[in-house]
Amino acid sequence: MSFFKDKVVVVTGGTEGIGKALIEKLVLLGAKVSTCGRHHDKLYELQTRHVGTLFHAFACDVGIEQDCKRFIESTIKVFGGIDILINNAGISMRALVKDVELDVIRKVMDVNFFGAVHCTTFALPYVTERKGTIVGISSIAGYRGLPGRSAYSASKFALQGWLEALRIEMMDDDVNVMWVCPNFVSSNIRFAALDHEGHPQNESPMDESKMMTAEECAQYILEGIEKRKRSLILTFTGKRTVLMNKLFPSLTDKLVHKFYFDKGKLVK
Repeated sequence: MSFFKDKVVVVTGGTEGIGKALIEKLVLLGAKVSTCGRHHDKLYELQTRHVGTLFHAFACDVGIEQDCKRFIESTIKVFGGIDILINNAGISMRALVKDVELDVIRKVMDVNFFGAVHCTTFALPYVTERKGTIVGISSIAGYRGLPGRSAYSASKFALQGWLEALRIEMMDDDVNVMWVCPNFVSSNIRFAALDHEGHPQNESPMDESKMMTAEECAQYILEGIEKRKRSLILTFTGKRTVLMNKLFPSLTDKLVHKFYFDKGKLVK
C-alpha cells in the first residue's frame, strides 16, 4: 500500500510547476489532496481534471494571512485533518538591487516567506495531532545569495532559518520538518519572475530544456517525505555549489559572478 494512501496532503501553489506535478502524483497514490492558487481558471481546470477523486481546490493568495486561514479551515472542513503540508507557492524576481523597487522585495517576501509562515501556523495543530510532516520548497538560493535574485535569495534564507528552528521545536511532538532545495527546475517560475517594477518578465533567461523536470523534482520530494528526511539538496550542481560556498566562499563569489554576468551586464 502507498505511504500516501488516504493521507491528507496540502500543497500550496498547485496550479503550476512542482506543485502541479506533486498533485498529479499524490492523486495517483491515493492521497486526499487540498491545494490553493490565485487564478480561478487554473484552479477550475485542476478541479475538473480530478473529478471523482478526493481533491479540494481553494482560491487563495498565500501572501494574505486571512486567505491562508480560510484555506486551511476549508481543508479541515472537507477532510477533517492534515497529515502533510507542502509549502510550495513561490515567486521569483530578476533585477539588480540598485534598480528594484521596494514593493517587489515586499511581494517576494510576502509570498515565499510569510506565505509559508501563514499556512504552517494555521495547519500546525492539525499536523501535530497526526505526527505529520511540514515541508518548505526552498532553493539553492537559500544557501547562496544570487545576483539579480536578491529578494528571492533573502526569502529562501529566511524560510530555511525559520523551518530549521521549527524542526527543533517540533521534535518532542514527533513532527518532521523538511526543506527542499532544487537547483534549476523547468517550470513557469522564471517566466512569472518579477522585473524591477514588479511586472512578470514573460521569458526565461535560462535554457529550460537542460533543467530537471518538475515531475522528477516532485518524485524526490515525495520520497523525502516518506523517509522523513531533514533536507534535500537536489542535483550535483546544487550540492557542489553549497559545499563550495561553505569551504571557499570568496572563490564561489567569483564563479557566481562569472556565471551571471557578461561584461558587467546581468545576463542570467
